[in-house]
Amino acid sequence: MLLIKNGTIKTMAGPDIPNGQLLIDGGKIIAVGKTVDAPADAPVFDAAGCLVTPGFVDGHCHIGMMEETIGWAGNDTNEITDPITPQMRAIDGFNPFDEAIPEAAAAGVTCAVTGPGSANVIGGTFMAVKLTGKRVDKMVLRHPVAMKVAFGENPRRCYGSDKKMPQTRMGVAALLRQTLYKAKAYDEKWAAFEADPSGERPEFDLGLEALRPVMQKKIPLKAHAHRSDDIFTALRIAKEFGLGLTLDHCTDGSLIADELALEGRGVLIGPTFGNKSKIELKNKSFKTPADMAAAGIETAIITDAPVIPLCHLPLCAGLAIKAGLPEEEAWRAITINPARITGIADRVGSLEAGKDADIAIFRGNPLTDVDCKTAATIINGEIIYQAE
Repeated sequence: MLLIKNGTIKTMAGPDIPNGQLLIDGGKIIAVGKTVDAPADAPVFDAAGCLVTPGFVDGHCHIGMMEETIGWAGNDTNEITDPITPQMRAIDGFNPFDEAIPEAAAAGVTCAVTGPGSANVIGGTFMAVKLTGKRVDKMVLRHPVAMKVAFGENPRRCYGSDKKMPQTRMGVAALLRQTLYKAKAYDEKWAAFEADPSGERPEFDLGLEALRPVMQKKIPLKAHAHRSDDIFTALRIAKEFGLGLTLDHCTDGSLIADELALEGRGVLIGPTFGNKSKIELKNKSFKTPADMAAAGIETAIITDAPVIPLCHLPLCAGLAIKAGLPEEEAWRAITINPARITGIADRVGSLEAGKDADIAIFRGNPLTDVDCKTAATIINGEIIYQAE
């Protein structure tokens, strides 16, 4: 049990609570408010002068999959041997000892949605993990959380040079569509057999089996799409099969904000910091989150770590504020919005009774103060970082 008191609590579920109190026990938030009913002998963390916030959430990155300092030996993001690899699982390529993990946690990032890269049309499953632990099985918040698919330059570049499909955007869409038709038929056959095992048992296929949760709408497609035409192709295919979908990167979002607003889907914007390394990124701008939010679109900011180190997620939110994103929307963009978009808001993203005790405590405002320091980071109710 731990009682945090005397700080300004930014719950992301209602108004800020100056000089508030928050009680945690058993890895969960028990109560939050101006005052809470805490045992007299409860240990106390005095957050006087501090800002108490939900731990930050990154809705799209590759932390633990593309490790800091190791180079080729630590890169497990892409199985560039076949453009269709839905059977790949992030949990099998994640290294809990990636040094970027404690660095991110020390910056207040407590949860990351991480997984395969964008070399393949279908790359495999993403998972949501807490950023503390020695064994990935115990770090997982939810697995799988989405199935990665990629549009545009990356799959074309990885396979087109080998004179192998896909060489064009048409080829990317065709391969995805063909595989989804196979997955639909496979799921229907297995559903029929499970309902009546007296019939002939269908042949097992690991890749198509991995797509069954997608076809059953248990997890969405997680679409890497920078350019506007790729974004609309992702939407078109998802509607064609009646599937869930998240729009990740969405670099051309400002050009089509009015159209995206009609879709009623959230967007995961980034990585925006850094150079425009390919033609798809020519419209990359920190103004994009502001344009999305202004259009009424639920907006999250992502690092795509290690493209941007995950510890700089609050910096990215601050740069979006500088480009016009209202500060409260920036807070939402790295807390509750990514949690909602990725389907984990029942556990993280806000400070509410019943949710996981993932909390960041700051001396200053990490989005607007360059000299802001993290006083402590709490994950699952345990203090995993505390400033000296």
